[in-house]
Amino acid sequence: MSRAEAGEQAAWNMFWEQNARGGGSGCLPQSWQVIEDAQRGAWREFAHGIPEGGAVLDLATGDGRVLAWIASGRSDLALTGVDLAPTLPPPPPNVALRTGIAMEALPFADGSQDAVTSQFGFEYGDTARTAAEIARVLKPEGKIGLMMHRGDGPIVAHNRIRREQLIWALRTKAIVARTREAIAGGADLANAEPYASATAVEGHERFGQSSPAWEIPEAVRRTLMMGARAGHQFVRDTLDAIEAQAGNEIGRIDALIRASTVADDRETIADRFGAADISLIETRPLRTTTGEPFADFLTFQKNKIAP
Repeated sequence: MSRAEAGEQAAWNMFWEQNARGGGSGCLPQSWQVIEDAQRGAWREFAHGIPEGGAVLDLATGDGRVLAWIASGRSDLALTGVDLAPTLPPPPPNVALRTGIAMEALPFADGSQDAVTSQFGFEYGDTARTAAEIARVLKPEGKIGLMMHRGDGPIVAHNRIRREQLIWALRTKAIVARTREAIAGGADLANAEPYASATAVEGHERFGQSSPAWEIPEAVRRTLMMGARAGHQFVRDTLDAIEAQAGNEIGRIDALIRASTVADDRETIADRFGAADISLIETRPLRTTTGEPFADFLTFQKNKIAP
């Protein structure tokens, strides 16, 4: 794993730790309920083809939502999700989650799974090694469902814009660094307030109030106001938290962009599975209500054992 990839993984680890405590935010704007509805429908449809009482393994499972959607229509299935992150939110009902497990080294017996799934996860790993591991644990004629990013879709576009706004606040305007400098050595907190206020106003005017370009300097401004009572250490600690949160999101977006590039190379992915004796059955775009594709749903099947 490269240094960049290690940093991206650390960002995802922090993300799931925050979600386990009830915080954090995802890669989708909260208003995009239509995308989640399409995801749910795709997984419920996929679940129809899984044998009764079958075992399903979800890779890079996160909060286990894919398995929760599958379970809502198939209570007979044995559902297990794995993720490399050391800490995950509590599992959904009737779902087992296992942490600290890489897709490239699955701790499951050969031929133990009837289906393997992954939503925006497979493309984050080593696709050749992961395809081989999927083939190993999957039963003959077992099915694979992969929901994969599209580099030309609205999810990646939304996150690219957020990355630009985060970089503007954190690096171009250096709001946290300049605030630390202004209050260094116990200097009056009021020294930093004008720059924080001006940056928040500029962020609002350039990017809008829902953007991190406004949220970050506004959070710094409010921290300085509260610091008048709470003290310098409170301000320094909160600045550290703001910077870590913003850096965490930049890391996750960098990982998303890298993964979307991997996912867009569909021919290589099909070849990875083909080398593991698994055939691509269907590639189906998932669309928003306006018809814009936001992901592709790929279905594979492990080939029969020759008689």
